[in-house]
Amino acid sequence: MMDWTDRHCRYLHRLMSRRSLLYTEMVTAPALVRGGALHLLDHHAAEHPVALQLGGSDPAELAEAARLGARAGYDEINLNCGCPSDRVQSGTFGAVLMKDAPLVAACVAAMREALPDGPEVTVKCRIGVDDQDPQEVLPAFIETVAAAGVTRFSIHARKAWLQGLSPKENREIPPLDYGLVRAMRARFPALHLSVNGGIATLDAAQVFLAEGLDGVMIGRAAYHQPWDILGRADSRLYGQPDPFDSPGDVVRAMMPYIDEHLASGGRLHQITRHMMGLFAGRPGARRWRQILSEGASRPGAGNALVEEALDSIPREEAA
Repeated sequence: MMDWTDRHCRYLHRLMSRRSLLYTEMVTAPALVRGGALHLLDHHAAEHPVALQLGGSDPAELAEAARLGARAGYDEINLNCGCPSDRVQSGTFGAVLMKDAPLVAACVAAMREALPDGPEVTVKCRIGVDDQDPQEVLPAFIETVAAAGVTRFSIHARKAWLQGLSPKENREIPPLDYGLVRAMRARFPALHLSVNGGIATLDAAQVFLAEGLDGVMIGRAAYHQPWDILGRADSRLYGQPDPFDSPGDVVRAMMPYIDEHLASGGRLHQITRHMMGLFAGRPGARRWRQILSEGASRPGAGNALVEEALDSIPREEAA
């Protein structure tokens, strides 16, 4: 998610789940290829498995961006065909690509050709945009792009309106059509299909998996309530032990990383802004957020402030 899932966010999320696949913010191919902004590929070795999500519509440029991502060590290269932001529409990125499946096929074919032995190329899409009929557009889109060699799709089960709705409204107003995504599972049994959009609990994720979907992508819920989603994902979804027993343990595990970041010239708020929701819905959560939000941007702020915020949480919640 743009401006959210940066490398500090991903490091925090990886602490809580060893198995979940993490995604970068969308990085535009022009920024990497023409702008030379290779710092956008920076990530910690602990983040893996992690996918690089690219935005773009020029096959040659996306191919080069995919090479750069593979060289940086990413485990998957994902082409975003779902973001409705004005910023990406103006560059013919994101959801607007739902209108041109042959172009998307050309893009992913070029990316795959650039990575003969590299990470898998995948696609994230919507069920349609504007006045398109999702019942017709989505299967045609998947069929065309799959013919270019893509076998993994993450489908946001909402149409996107490119004019008239903000990105936030595009996440809330168009109705969810999970039934259509389930129909794609039946229609394309050889493909790996994940569902995205409006999924806010592990209970809901388990229902989709039990129905036969291959994966569930959770975005904002995992960001705003990371412990509720990621803190128990390994045990409930993968049958593996969870790394930590409490969100307080996660906070303590972040402290060496915070020290390292500060020693390199970073600021505390660059990390703690992603930690605000660790105690969401628990006693002391408001005070935790207040201490961090008021103090983390101050010069010299460090783990002493994090300790102070943690001390504000009742012992039974932070232990």
